[in-house]
Amino acid sequence: MKSSLRHRVSIGLALLILLGIAAPGSAPTFAKEPANGATITFRKVFKSSYPEFVEIKVSDSGAGMCDIRQLNDDANPQPISIDGPLVQRIFDLAGKLHNFDGIDLEMHRRIANLGEKTFRYDRGSETHAVSFNYTLDRSAEELLGIFEDLAREQTDLSDLKRTMRYDRLGVNDVLIRIEQDYDKKLLPEPQQLLPALDQLAADTHYIDIARERARTLAARIRAAGH
Repeated sequence: MKSSLRHRVSIGLALLILLGIAAPGSAPTFAKEPANGATITFRKVFKSSYPEFVEIKVSDSGAGMCDIRQLNDDANPQPISIDGPLVQRIFDLAGKLHNFDGIDLEMHRRIANLGEKTFRYDRGSETHAVSFNYTLDRSAEELLGIFEDLAREQTDLSDLKRTMRYDRLGVNDVLIRIEQDYDKKLLPEPQQLLPALDQLAADTHYIDIARERARTLAARIRAAGH
């Protein structure tokens, strides 16, 4: 058995040598792991608002983290997943902004404090960041809008899960707000809400009007996705 195994390995190595993949006398090697992917982070700090702190990290693989809270609350980042087309749009817009390397997005005019916004790009040892209060750059405005809508969506989902667990009578009010955000196209990936909506619609512990509202909204989201 051992002789047969060594024979098969020798044949495989010979093929690699013929193909120019391995040098004579070398041992077979595995492909190297890909380099660390890029990550784009959005942070907004706006004291005396709600929420006061928003931080969303998105990797080029679509995996991410989201932390939305008041400043004196403990950090509580939660994993999120973002679909490929939206991830691509985020990185395309960052590319138009030179991945935030050496750019100035601030309008530099007297204007009310709207919260400090920061975009950051990380890839391996490469890091670039830019902060601003208000910008007129169209690519930055679009990127800001995407992240603020993602924050709104995560807040809606968090509020829905919280009321489903602790305030069943308050679920309907949260659903009304989610419907309004959906109608205004403020939810970039509403399909992320489907598991919670389906759970609510199927659970007889919730009032009928909330279950029907959840069922109807889920059907609309699914229909729009086709």
